[in-house]
Amino acid sequence: GVNPSNLMNLFTYEKGYCFVYYLSQLCGDPRHFDSFLRAYIEKYKFTSVVAQDLLDSFLNYFPELKEQCVESKAGLEFERWLNATGPPLAEPDLSQGSSLTRPVETLFRLWTTEPLDSVAAASSVDLTKWRTFQTVLFLDRLLDGSPLPHEVIKKLSECYSSQLDSMNAEIRIRWLQIVVRNDYYPDLYKVRRFLENQMSRMYTIPLYEDLCTGTLKSFALEIFYQTQNQLHPNLRKTIQQILSQGLNPLPAIDTTAVTTDTPAMVLEDKVSEATNGAISLRDVNVSA
Repeated sequence: GVNPSNLMNLFTYEKGYCFVYYLSQLCGDPRHFDSFLRAYIEKYKFTSVVAQDLLDSFLNYFPELKEQCVESKAGLEFERWLNATGPPLAEPDLSQGSSLTRPVETLFRLWTTEPLDSVAAASSVDLTKWRTFQTVLFLDRLLDGSPLPHEVIKKLSECYSSQLDSMNAEIRIRWLQIVVRNDYYPDLYKVRRFLENQMSRMYTIPLYEDLCTGTLKSFALEIFYQTQNQLHPNLRKTIQQILSQGLNPLPAIDTTAVTTDTPAMVLEDKVSEATNGAISLRDVNVSA
């Protein structure tokens, strides 16, 4: 029931990961696969490629696999991987990952168990020592639990906000969604700064969805008016649709002349279709 153009579909990425993992297993030694990846990147850097370029390069790099016709192995055909519907044809064993996810769950419980012992929670883990996906998982768990008690979000900000500022966009977007869903005003300036500098659909749309679902719609309008000329036309239109929800239709306006003193003005001359509510980057579990 969700329009795929309104959000980032992680199913593609997860299935793609499983396929690349499958290719690496065909080589027998991950180091050989790493050598292939380096050669592949060196050959195609600064150019556009399609899936067949990867597959042809892979089979040419490993002629012994080409002789075995691994691309046509029954049930695991490359063509089926790429074009057939359904879940991955083979999945990696991720059981060893529990050693990495366990400390994440422990830290999450420390922050969400009442009464809060913020000293114990803050001193238990140094997030800068974690792998990116561990921090992402921790923030996803907090996002699932939002809105959080004010004391919790305040202490979380004091402990982690400055650290998260220096991390990549995958991490920062999640913290900013937590800030928005909890109406934590002291960190709202970071939301503004992020949207003023981030033009990627996968990062801007979730934040605008959250801003417009809660009490911060006028804040979202103000940021949009400041940044709209920097956005891709398709992204700009999508954000306009999000922002126009619930507004009375008014005549179209010349947005190039709008200042930040008029954040509540209507963006289009008609109300678009209803969106599907606030989403996070990994809220979607899609079967192809």
